[in-house]
Amino acid sequence: MEAFILGCGGMMPLPYRHLTSVLLRRDGDLFLFDGGEGTQVSLKRLNLKWKKIDAIFVSHTHADHVTGLPGILMLSAQVDRTEPLYIYGPPKIAEYIETSRKVLDMYINYPIIVKEITAPCIVHKGDGFVIRSFPLDHTKTCVGYTLEEEERPGEFNPQKAIELGLPVGPQWGQLQKGNTVTTQDGRIVKPEDVMGEKRKGRKFSFVTDTLYKPSISQEVKNSDLLICEGMFEEGLLDQAKEKKHMTAKQAATIARDANVKRMCMIHYSPRYTDKELSVLLSEAQEIWPKAELSKDRMHIEIPYED
Repeated sequence: MEAFILGCGGMMPLPYRHLTSVLLRRDGDLFLFDGGEGTQVSLKRLNLKWKKIDAIFVSHTHADHVTGLPGILMLSAQVDRTEPLYIYGPPKIAEYIETSRKVLDMYINYPIIVKEITAPCIVHKGDGFVIRSFPLDHTKTCVGYTLEEEERPGEFNPQKAIELGLPVGPQWGQLQKGNTVTTQDGRIVKPEDVMGEKRKGRKFSFVTDTLYKPSISQEVKNSDLLICEGMFEEGLLDQAKEKKHMTAKQAATIARDANVKRMCMIHYSPRYTDKELSVLLSEAQEIWPKAELSKDRMHIEIPYED
């Protein structure tokens, strides 16, 4: 699994910083989280197969998080796509998509399925994973997302299987799939007889545009990668509260309390040049030394635990 930061800015695009958007690739699945202005540019520069995006997850319908979506929808119609594109988001996302299609007279030759989120829930399921939504606190309805993989089977012990009377063959595969098998002399061998303990799946979390809430730490707990808003420095805490955003220190507090492996901040105020983002980084690292800054077109691997 890997994440690509397509844009890390908030409010307005800058010549060197597109608006917030993250692409997550898991095996053959592609998931887009928000789609701010400039999303297509970063996809093209990274040579990512945007045509294969399976689902789009929108945090909220402020312009800096959705203005890149119409272009994605139109470009997807330029290829022979038959698979549906799922779009998830809070109320108003369906109206935004439908209005954009009508006003822009879009030619769409594939199914678009829009589902609005009205309560915390599992919004999307796939082979071995689920994507959940949870509420944030912004000036309009806003949600965060986590992708959580199921536990993986433990490691198969071939020597143990041979000792139990199972030579190399199809039965090994059955045991690894969780099925019980019978040896030639009639003995029953269960998966737990030859498999190690189950191993943790990976977890990705996306949080942006919200007041600090201790409950966020519980939602993103033990994430392998947390992408989290860190819009302002602590000296602008009053402004952050007024606009319902977070400071870098608050993002780091969430990372620390959630025991995440890695946290990259995103959605910076345009008041900061790239050089000035060091202020946000140093403040975050006072709370959680491993805090990082995301950058446009940054590539982040999300490996399995050993």
